Amino acid sequence: MSEPRLLLASSSPYRKNMLKRLGLPFDCASPDVDETPNPGESASTLALRLAIAKARALAHQHPDTIIIGSDQVATLADGTLLNKPGNHERAMQQLDCSNGKSVRFMTGLAVLDTRTNTLQSCCEPFTVHFRNLSREEIHHYLLKEQPYDCAGSFKMEGLGIALFSRLEGRDPNSLIGLPLIALIDMLIRLGINPLLHR
Repeated sequence: MSEPRLLLASSSPYRKNMLKRLGLPFDCASPDVDETPNPGESASTLALRLAIAKARALAHQHPDTIIIGSDQVATLADGTLLNKPGNHERAMQQLDCSNGKSVRFMTGLAVLDTRTNTLQSCCEPFTVHFRNLSREEIHHYLLKEQPYDCAGSFKMEGLGIALFSRLEGRDPNSLIGLPLIALIDMLIRLGINPLLHR
């Protein structure tokens, strides 16, 4: 019996590159999901709700498929949400607010097996502790990497590592938007083991 198709419910090039690391064949499709937070919704609840919604949004079009949904929410210690900045000025503001502080990322993951309508989900926390940075350092970092499409205004897989004094969490891959350790656990439960894939 052949393995079911894998579908990544995302148009993110970062998530696509992360999933490629597992060496499993997969397709990508972009789900149409309203990402507006509900009033009073916590970061973890929002990230998990959106990950599940993204996986479920594609279920009807993709039977006999395992759909992977993921979403990430970043917050300062006071609960302020850090969105994708979109431009240099807002990225400067975000990194100024994060400077010398901790930022907590909640990455929701949902794996939906449309053959059985079975859903596995979790929310992976990860905290980055920022160095005390000068405005010149922040400005030069943003010019070099232009992480304007990244929550928190940095790219962990690049020079962004130089912004931090410490990382805290189980899986640093979750910072890039896809918690691979948790994902592998879920896939193995479905009979898909990347280490045994041919």
